[in-house]
Amino acid sequence: MTIKDNQTAMREKKIWLYDTTLRDGAQREGISLSLTDKIKIVHKLDEMGIPFIEGGWPGANPKDVQFFWQLKETPLKQAQIVAFCSTRRPHQSCDNDPMLKAILAANTHWVTIFGKSWDLHVTEGLKTSLEENLAMIEETVAFLVSQGRKVIYDAEHWFDGYQANPDYAIATLKSAIKGGAKWLVFCDTNGGTLPHEISRIVSEVVSKLNLNLEEEEGVKLGIHTHNDSGTAVANAIASVLEGVTMVQGTINGYGERCGNANLCTLIPNLQLKLGYQCLEKEDLTQLAPNSRYISEIVNLAPDDHAPFVGKSAFAHKGGIHVSAVAKNPLTYEHIEPELVGNERKIVISDQAGLSNVIAKAKSLGITLDKNDPTCREILQKLKNLEHQGYQFEGAEASFELLILSALKQRKKLFSIKGFQVHCDILASEKNNCSNALATIKVLVDEKELLEVAEGNGPVSALDHALRKALVQFYPEIGQFHLTDYKVRILDSTAGTDAKTRVLVESSNGESRWTTVGVSTNIIDASYQAVVEGIEYGILLTKAEISPISVGN
Repeated sequence: MTIKDNQTAMREKKIWLYDTTLRDGAQREGISLSLTDKIKIVHKLDEMGIPFIEGGWPGANPKDVQFFWQLKETPLKQAQIVAFCSTRRPHQSCDNDPMLKAILAANTHWVTIFGKSWDLHVTEGLKTSLEENLAMIEETVAFLVSQGRKVIYDAEHWFDGYQANPDYAIATLKSAIKGGAKWLVFCDTNGGTLPHEISRIVSEVVSKLNLNLEEEEGVKLGIHTHNDSGTAVANAIASVLEGVTMVQGTINGYGERCGNANLCTLIPNLQLKLGYQCLEKEDLTQLAPNSRYISEIVNLAPDDHAPFVGKSAFAHKGGIHVSAVAKNPLTYEHIEPELVGNERKIVISDQAGLSNVIAKAKSLGITLDKNDPTCREILQKLKNLEHQGYQFEGAEASFELLILSALKQRKKLFSIKGFQVHCDILASEKNNCSNALATIKVLVDEKELLEVAEGNGPVSALDHALRKALVQFYPEIGQFHLTDYKVRILDSTAGTDAKTRVLVESSNGESRWTTVGVSTNIIDASYQAVVEGIEYGILLTKAEISPISVGN
């Protein structure tokens, strides 16, 4: 194959990614993006190499208008920002349509226009004629093209429309082509179509429109799928296999109802499994970090079990699995996690064997010999603690401290001589807040300290008092803060005597780590987790232990 032939082959395999997290993704229940949020996300997507980013519908709300103007002050490096809008209204000229005026004012090079493909929506939704709908599509696209814009036409409810009235659905696409659209995007708006139907319909449309998808300047096809049947990613892949070269979706699959096609799943499948070129190799490694970054921006917990990018996507818990992965990761991993910016995770639990303990210790920078009795001592201690209710799957900082104790390498940074916590419930009711006062006695370098602190609850007060006592010896504690606090009742049938497990996540602004405590007394369980969290943070800051990467 010549160099030219090879370049042609690569071009034929190019998939154009179109991200609609800022518009379609933001329509998910529970997501509300500020202008600052949108600016942060769009720049992160741009850095990752996404070629088309849909910014929103200017004119639909003031925030989207501000977004497009704000973006002019901080322009993108490579991505095309796209404005989104509907076709003109029935029986109204494009020149006088306020929505189209707002689109032009956004001053984007690319515009996405959606129109009705389903005759039901034309007659029942728009309350207009089928002929007028065709005119709306053609005239809107032609108007925008005449104003120097390039147009992507989203055929809304395409698959439902095609199955109900294929001739009319095809006519809507022909109207968009006649108007000058560069892309025709098939939208499974209700998310009810299955992959085999997608394949058949896309294939039929290519034939009926007599499209030459290999023609450089010809009309290209795209796909926009929703996940109401759980097949959004599969439907997008089915379309690509039929010649579609643009895939629309959102980061983490955010979107209305059940969401949109998840780009974090779709991109690796297309690129790593099918050989299409979606992102540069180095950009692909940003997928997992950006998935988590954007989940933080939208204030939704990341899905730890998400394919490719979830923290558990390459987690190994069973002893047989861990042993095999240590010899050859291919035994239980379908790709190298580093390709998408993720990492292998060895889970520590009561199901762990020596392989788990050794592998997990190695990931923490600690070398253990399986023939060393200490190794079995750690395993037995682990199983005993988990039998009592401790959980180390989500508390790896506590597990590392456990290993250091077994190896006699755990330094005594401080000792707690005693503490008391007082809660004023009556005052709390009057002030509509939970007032708590903690007193703690600490021994550091043979010096005894007594400190008192208030908090908006017993755990907060205890945490503040402990930090207040220790910060004069360990100034780095001033950067520590609690980022999460989880409580679980382990045996609810025991009533008030039930054991409680507390997981506390701490951070120093750069790394995060989680510690665990268990007791029939929730204050005692919290105390255990908080104390270990501070101890681990001090060791981490002094570089005496390595950061737990899974929490970074």
